[in-house]
Amino acid sequence: MNKSEHDLILAGGRVVDPASGTNMICDVAVRDGAVSGIGRNMPVASGREIIDVSGQLVLPGMIDTHAHVYEYVSGRFGLNPDLVGVRSGVTTVVDQGGASCMTFPGFDKFIVRPADTRVFSFISAYVVGGLEGHYYPDLYSPAGVDVEATVRVAKANRELVRGVKAHAEIGGFERWGTDVLRLGVDIARAIDRPLYIHFGQLWPRPDRATIAYDVDEILRDVIPLLSPGDILAHPFTRHPGGFVDTAGDVHPIVSEALDRGLRIDVGHGSHFSIDIARRTLDAGIMPHTLGADMHGYNTQVPAPPGAPDTHPDDEMHAFAGQQQFSLAYAMSEMLALGINLVDVVAMVTNNAAGMVGEQDKLGALAVGRSADITILDDLTGAFTFRDNGGVELKSERMLQPAFCLRDGTRYDADAECLPRAN
Repeated sequence: MNKSEHDLILAGGRVVDPASGTNMICDVAVRDGAVSGIGRNMPVASGREIIDVSGQLVLPGMIDTHAHVYEYVSGRFGLNPDLVGVRSGVTTVVDQGGASCMTFPGFDKFIVRPADTRVFSFISAYVVGGLEGHYYPDLYSPAGVDVEATVRVAKANRELVRGVKAHAEIGGFERWGTDVLRLGVDIARAIDRPLYIHFGQLWPRPDRATIAYDVDEILRDVIPLLSPGDILAHPFTRHPGGFVDTAGDVHPIVSEALDRGLRIDVGHGSHFSIDIARRTLDAGIMPHTLGADMHGYNTQVPAPPGAPDTHPDDEMHAFAGQQQFSLAYAMSEMLALGINLVDVVAMVTNNAAGMVGEQDKLGALAVGRSADITILDDLTGAFTFRDNGGVELKSERMLQPAFCLRDGTRYDADAECLPRAN
């Protein structure tokens, strides 16, 4: 091996790469923004820079499958993409429904292009996109969906648009039934991309429902409309209309959905319930991907200039109690729930890459691939995780981002939103 064969060697870390089945202590080398070597005890002289990562976890660059990063345009809801991304140890984020056929050019110019983080979009089925986190349900009626325009914009931005975002929840179903969701299905099928569906109540239920609807029937009515590869979000939601019915049982149709090739994304955010997570996991339902679902209502960051600090409907949405949060923190909660490390890492690497159709480029460490790499501290101690209902989950382990490489460029994990172990 020639001297200075590599620009950088990450030396002595535990490499966890589910795509290749690697879980061992070894070195990862980088040259010209790509992985140039993986192996044990690489000669120090072969690297111009050596970073000792012994005692740390070395992962393929993490992918957050549920982000809200249309900053400013979506009011308090949208966070800065690099705050959620590279400054939190995440190399790729997927914005869920922030941009629409009406606002996509701005999303591309002002969010995607300036970001150091790689940004993809699941385009909103609604022409208004993710304005103020959907506080105004009338904007999300069938009249607010333009199938033709959304298909046209999605096809014109196919490199960025990797799916479609829609909702299946009681507030909308009592207003319009499944009409809006069916339009979302039409968009997804027309562009040959997956549909990502929010479950769990989001909007207030109308005083007088236009359509009488049993919240426990939502899953039964929605799943037959879907195709393999479509994604069911928020399996651990504390809100009605999710995987666990009003009697406290996991809906049997979820297993049927998995058998049909549908996928599940945690979509953590403010919806997450420790109790519901335990019930769902005990029923053998394992998510495929893990999105943090960080946004301006649940993450402790300053509101954009001119944006109100509160909204009259905050209490209904129960997004009070902003906290320090990150994808690594959500991973730590999955570990505390009993999911093993390799499966949790797969949720944010190779499984996530498959969700956005990038399994041949992202989500794995291999020579010649882009050097998207995440370094995590694997801390031991006494940690307490708490959901929005106040339920606590004790753990002796917590993952904390240290830094990441995006195409070989280093970014330290210095985001203001990151929780830090005491």
